[in-house]
Amino acid sequence: MSHEARSLPGKPVAEAVLADVSERVAKLKAQGVTPSLATVLVGDDDASAGYIRIKQRQAAELGFDSPHRHLSGDITQEQLLDVVAELNADTSVHGVLIQYPIPAHLDYDAALMTLDPDKDVDGMHPLNMGRLAVGLPGPLPCTPAGIEALLAHYEIPVAGREVVILGRGATLGRPLAMLLAQKRPTANAAVTVVHTGVPDWERYTKRAEILIAAAGVPGIIQPEHVRPGATVVGAGVRYEGKRLLPDVAEECAAVAGAITPRVGGVGPTTVAMLFRNAISAAERAVAAR
Repeated sequence: MSHEARSLPGKPVAEAVLADVSERVAKLKAQGVTPSLATVLVGDDDASAGYIRIKQRQAAELGFDSPHRHLSGDITQEQLLDVVAELNADTSVHGVLIQYPIPAHLDYDAALMTLDPDKDVDGMHPLNMGRLAVGLPGPLPCTPAGIEALLAHYEIPVAGREVVILGRGATLGRPLAMLLAQKRPTANAAVTVVHTGVPDWERYTKRAEILIAAAGVPGIIQPEHVRPGATVVGAGVRYEGKRLLPDVAEECAAVAGAITPRVGGVGPTTVAMLFRNAISAAERAVAAR
């Protein structure tokens, strides 16, 4: 008898998160404040320009202002930092997104360090990583927060369960491990982080009730690495031209109990979390006045 895992698409999750954001936008507007998410694009990378357009369209739909700075690809580091400082100083701007990657002669980390951590909607500023580590409120890294929201939306029990994350990257594996270990009904799990430096990593993935692939190695998770009936979340991807190469082999659906689709899994939730961070930043700014 062939078995097909329950699919966990990200779109319904994103829609639920954005409906909540939309209500919060209306409340702020009733107080005379329009939330604002500024975007910064350096150079003319097509993919990056496309991502910015998606975010601007979403901002308009939600009722956000979205001032945009398109900087030429040959600007100096100093000019980039000046633009970041300007956005920091602008009290009408609540969130700032510096689209990654930026041209190779510029230092993205230095630009991020210059950004006011309270306006960091990506949740990647080291101060926000520190807030996450000690459990203080602040912007959360978008993909990890999206994964927590996805599991919660589909009512997949996480508390007390064994979660294994394959991958320890700064944007995904590491912050996700901290997030899912926190004391909250949608987290509170036993979290193990493994990576390709652990020669027998399959020993861990095979016992996971929830397996999250965040390695960025195409097809690294095969059916034999999955515990029958487990929930599998594919978060690591790599692109070959326009082709998306996920970490999780499609055949895993025959073993898993629930699995994110190859396309439209975690992705849509990441953008939704960006706006959740932005509306939270706006609310905090208003409360601090």
